[in-house]
Amino acid sequence: MNWIVLKKLYEVYKNGITESNKTMLEDPQIQYLLESTKELRDSGAYIKIGDDTFKQYYEKRHLKNFEEYDAFLIRNQFKKPQTRFQENDIKILMGIEEGMTTGRLKEIREQIIEAEETVRGVSKMFFKNEKHLEKSVPLLKAVKKLLNISELANDKDQQYKYVLECEEPCCIVICENLDFLKRPSKPRKYNIELWYVGGKNVAKLDYVDTRNLPIYYSGDWDYDGLFIIYKLVKEKIPKIQLLYPDGKPLSIDKSEHKSHWRKNMDFQLFNHKEKALIQRLENENEWIMEEANDLVTMLGM
Repeated sequence: MNWIVLKKLYEVYKNGITESNKTMLEDPQIQYLLESTKELRDSGAYIKIGDDTFKQYYEKRHLKNFEEYDAFLIRNQFKKPQTRFQENDIKILMGIEEGMTTGRLKEIREQIIEAEETVRGVSKMFFKNEKHLEKSVPLLKAVKKLLNISELANDKDQQYKYVLECEEPCCIVICENLDFLKRPSKPRKYNIELWYVGGKNVAKLDYVDTRNLPIYYSGDWDYDGLFIIYKLVKEKIPKIQLLYPDGKPLSIDKSEHKSHWRKNMDFQLFNHKEKALIQRLENENEWIMEEANDLVTMLGM
């Protein structure tokens, strides 16, 4: 749902009715409530409560979230008549705000500025899609405001890596996504140095020095993470080792994941155990999200 639909659904909850519009009617979840559960009713110009269970459903699934989104948008002066942020984007923006408030994102912000990071680079960090911020000027402005960064470069080629340093590193882990770097206490407790290089943007690895430390790769266990990104990293750093995940698999379809397994995959980079897991995930049409894993457990610490 986008913010327009979220507001409309709240109006139905509070008032029992709201004016219908195309955006609301085209939303899959609204369609489900209208056509499948009948908890909403389309009367032409208006959407109304159609079933007594609607309020219970709304209070359980949406009310608390809506109130938090609304307070966040007001607090940051993002709540405007033209605001159309998607719900997931609002959640990510709230995470950025929380990270800046607690200081978890302080080092990452400093490195973004020092590296003169690109729009696509920041988009990949937080939204896992390098083009996401290019599609929405208001969303890009919101990210820059929350990070307290005035400008981001527009060139597409990142040449910097982001490092979570520790006092006496015992190993290096290259992360496909930014999530582990946003939670620094555990890696530092176990002296794990983390690198984030921006997914597929691995050209900068031509110039890195691993200081003879053991180096590992942590990423999503999906087609892109293993057969594209890990392969690219392995070509740059042949001695790198793949970390075996301990996270719970997710349905690719139910989680609306975009990276799908393919036929005739080349397994030469993977040992027997890794290949067996990949084939099991492929058979079940599942994947494992990087942040669902425990970094320390994967490293056997």
